[in-house]
Amino acid sequence: MSIVRHETGPRMSQVNIHNGVVYLAGQVGDGESVADQTKSILSKIDNLLALANSSKERILSAQIWLSDMADFAEMNAAWDAWVAPGNAPARATGEAKLAAPKYRVEIIVIAAQND
Repeated sequence: MSIVRHETGPRMSQVNIHNGVVYLAGQVGDGESVADQTKSILSKIDNLLALANSSKERILSAQIWLSDMADFAEMNAAWDAWVAPGNAPARATGEAKLAAPKYRVEIIVIAAQND
């Protein structure tokens, strides 16, 4: 089986597809607030999934990393407004030191391609 890669750089690809499964790199967003960063990330995820012939309705799992778990409710408000009703993926959220202090949220998803 072949692997298809999109938006590939020297260090990583933003999207890898294998056997009908779409793997996204961790996405970080713009903005000062956790809500703004989350909304920015979710928009990026929408675009990357479309590039891979998938969508948020096809997300199988999501890993969400917060720089501070105190921001859990703020991130969830943005997530809940975005997630496709009836199609909530398996999900885990944890606290981690992210790549740069300006980042407060990072989201990684795995999705199925459209049939």
